Amino acid sequence: MNPYIYLRGLRHAEHTVFAVQDGQKYYTDAQFGIRQAYSSGQQVKRSIMDALTTGLNVPPAPITFNWQIKKGKNTEVQFEQKEPWSPCDPTHVDQLLGGYMRAETGEFTIKRRSPLSISAMRPLHPLLGGLERERENLTFDRTSHPTHHPVRVRDEKGNELSQDDVDTLLLNTKRNLPNRIWIPDHSRASGLFVYDVCVDLRTLFCVSTNTLEPELHPSKTQELKDKGWTETRNVFGPCLLAPKEHREKYIPALAYALINWRITSNQARTFSLMETLALAVSDNANHLAGAIRGQLREDTEKPTAKPILDETAGATVYIALPAGGYIAGAYGAADALERAEQDIAQRLRDFDYENQIAG
Repeated sequence: MNPYIYLRGLRHAEHTVFAVQDGQKYYTDAQFGIRQAYSSGQQVKRSIMDALTTGLNVPPAPITFNWQIKKGKNTEVQFEQKEPWSPCDPTHVDQLLGGYMRAETGEFTIKRRSPLSISAMRPLHPLLGGLERERENLTFDRTSHPTHHPVRVRDEKGNELSQDDVDTLLLNTKRNLPNRIWIPDHSRASGLFVYDVCVDLRTLFCVSTNTLEPELHPSKTQELKDKGWTETRNVFGPCLLAPKEHREKYIPALAYALINWRITSNQARTFSLMETLALAVSDNANHLAGAIRGQLREDTEKPTAKPILDETAGATVYIALPAGGYIAGAYGAADALERAEQDIAQRLRDFDYENQIAG
């Protein structure tokens, strides 16, 4: 049995932003020299984990954020941010499926690689999506209620000016200070975007008990056994397997999250449905590349591409209703995403987690 499940999702993004810090992330395509908007694999992974914990109605694992006090110049107290601590506890579903790491001086270095390999969400083809050519200027504007939103002015030494001093300064300089921040030169993303996920079934619900590169603190190993985790082996060595009742609860939630995740870390002004147009599922990664692809057209002088959904490429392709608005000849079904979810869940259930090593 192939221990991998491969998934490719095709989405439509419209006039949106995938990231919030420093504007939209982008890279330049080497062949066409066009800037391409993208959402990092880490952001996609976090969004999937958010959908997973939300679907199960459980909180994410608690992360401890560490700060250290340092004495600066003139005995001024300063705060230095240190590495955050992960609980490294696979009883939290987002830790079990998302992985974790904790490196602390004088302590065990504990690391679990996520059984989910997740790509960035990027354009299906360089000519089918990316940054919009037009850039825009934004404002954070509260000028409609100027008396309700105060304006503070400080002098060169950091001392706050009184209202009378501010009024005198504005009169002498013939300036005004509106309740508005100007945010220049921003861009948004539009087009057809894809993301790929590989699920390694061998480690999906198994946590290694190898002490040379530990995934668990020694005290956590016994704790898991007491909670019903069973000792078994996979191709990587001895491990602990999550209880069956946990797996049966996690599998449908994971299948749902892999398809229905949404980027939740961008701002309200960037909202886009980012509707899923099609999904391809296979146990062969090469089949995904052919099932949902972009193809250069030969009937135009200017380089132009068209999206293609190929149900003969080897993968199982599920086409949603909105696909017909962007892909010629794509006839979708209202229940396509639900059937894709059921397919992924069944593939997850079919794997023999208890008996991975042939006797």
